[in-house]
Amino acid sequence: MAKTKKTPRPKAQTPKGFADYFGSDVTERAAMLARIAEVYHRYGFDALESSAVETVEALGKFLPDVDRPNEGVFAWQEEDGDWLALRYDMTAPLARVYAQHRNDLPSPYRRYTMGPVWRNEKPGPGRFRQFYQCDADTVGTASMAADAEICAMLADTLEAVGIARGDYVIRINNRKVLNGVMEVAGLAGEDKGAERGIVLRAIDKLDRLGSDGVRALLGAGRKDESGDFTDGAGLGEAQADVVMGFMDAKRDTGAQTVARLRELVSGSDVGEAGVGELEEIAALLDAAGYGPDRIVIDPSVVRGLGYYTGPVYEAELTFEIKDEKGRPRNFGSVAGGGRYDDLVKRFTGQEVPATGVSIGVDRLLAALRATGRIEAQTHGPVVVTVMDRERMADYQAMVAELRQAGIRAEVYLGNPKNFGNQLKYADKRNSPIAIIEGGDEKERGVVQIKDLILGAKIAETATHEEWKDRPSQFEVPRAEMLAKVREILAG
Repeated sequence: MAKTKKTPRPKAQTPKGFADYFGSDVTERAAMLARIAEVYHRYGFDALESSAVETVEALGKFLPDVDRPNEGVFAWQEEDGDWLALRYDMTAPLARVYAQHRNDLPSPYRRYTMGPVWRNEKPGPGRFRQFYQCDADTVGTASMAADAEICAMLADTLEAVGIARGDYVIRINNRKVLNGVMEVAGLAGEDKGAERGIVLRAIDKLDRLGSDGVRALLGAGRKDESGDFTDGAGLGEAQADVVMGFMDAKRDTGAQTVARLRELVSGSDVGEAGVGELEEIAALLDAAGYGPDRIVIDPSVVRGLGYYTGPVYEAELTFEIKDEKGRPRNFGSVAGGGRYDDLVKRFTGQEVPATGVSIGVDRLLAALRATGRIEAQTHGPVVVTVMDRERMADYQAMVAELRQAGIRAEVYLGNPKNFGNQLKYADKRNSPIAIIEGGDEKERGVVQIKDLILGAKIAETATHEEWKDRPSQFEVPRAEMLAKVREILAG
């Protein structure tokens, strides 16, 4: 008789490209998002939570480096034949929401949203398939004042979470200017769409690949360090010169940069219109007090997504950090966005102007940690130890008293036989305090309060004599427990 084949146990491992987030990771992110929400709210934006799942048709084909509508996203087919997908950003769902509910929404409609998005891309170091975004958008106005406001709000947001002025810059460009450059380079027309797409993606990789890498992608193509080859746009030398000249157009002042851009797009109506929009945004920001120390015009900003139609912007952190090999490098981009006047039109048939920005939450949080703006660790709860199972009600009364005073606390719920294991548990929880009440303490009406943080420091550095002068455990009357805990936490 054949043996029944056992079902193998599933592997306890995180799927490739995904991550688990514990304790302080979650609370630090929540605290940062709360500060961002305060700024957005102050600017008059309302919160929106939309579905994490959209139809593939609603999401559209806008991701860079993909060729199929459901490539680059996590998609599946329903029994009725419809394809659904997890959202890859927050903007495409907003277009669907606005088109669906536009009769009930104010116009313009200002909204912000926060949550995870998913991209079915090749994962790598620091590159995950699920990550958080925090967006703010204005739908229903073509005014450049909306774009200027988004950039000003982004500057205020970065400062509100702890990025000092001088440690960031918000760079602005306009896709119309780039379209004008394409026209001058002979890349206008529907038959040139594939080449334009490659050029856009190449320019967007300037920071990562450098000018030589971009130049290769404008031509025949580029082989990366792994040996993978990326096809280029196939431009001639003269065409590539025009595009590279556009990326090198930044000058010392915004006015000089605009003048250079106007030269590059001379003869292109769409290009000259884009230059005019940049001038208007710069004037509005200057009037509001947002100078070049915070916001600049920079032609190298393109943004990879295909739905942008006008101004585009990117927030870059300018301070240095060390990479995994210990080499210094700039931290880089943490936010970006732009104007997308045709996205809602896909649903309504009528142009609905819109503009917005998206913050990469995980990258911004990593930047705050890298610069010490966020504590590396947060304290866990006060742990009330259990010396006698029969007196669990007493311990629950203690923890209830602490919680009602606003102090995070818990009763040890494991096996209480080994007291050392209870203190090991408290250490693992990063608890600041352990409270002890055995039978003797109960009879005398006292509790022992152990300062675990100070105790750990003393154990690391102090001599025996210093232990006497700096006690880390206190005996206090039971009625004074709360006051002593507050005193230790305050210290």
